[in-house]
Amino acid sequence: MSKKLFIGNIDWKATQEDLKEAFAQFGAIEDAVIITDRGTGRSKGFGFVTFTEDAEADKAVESMNGKEWMGREISVNEARPLQKKF
Repeated sequence: MSKKLFIGNIDWKATQEDLKEAFAQFGAIEDAVIITDRGTGRSKGFGFVTFTEDAEADKAVESMNGKEWMGREISVNEARPLQKKF
């Protein structure tokens, strides 16, 4: 079963390949994406990494949450479903 992680406070210059490379040390990754602004194409400073195995994702959270990556202290947590606002 796969597990998606939320990665916050990502450096503006980071690429999706940088993100994938940083987290690949913990296991097999299905997807790594940095969210960008539709109008400008500029990074919004957060993204998601999806691991194929839950245990590998848990290890990544344990190892990377609060650590410095590309000059910024990132937050790494299990992604939660988007809450719709009415």
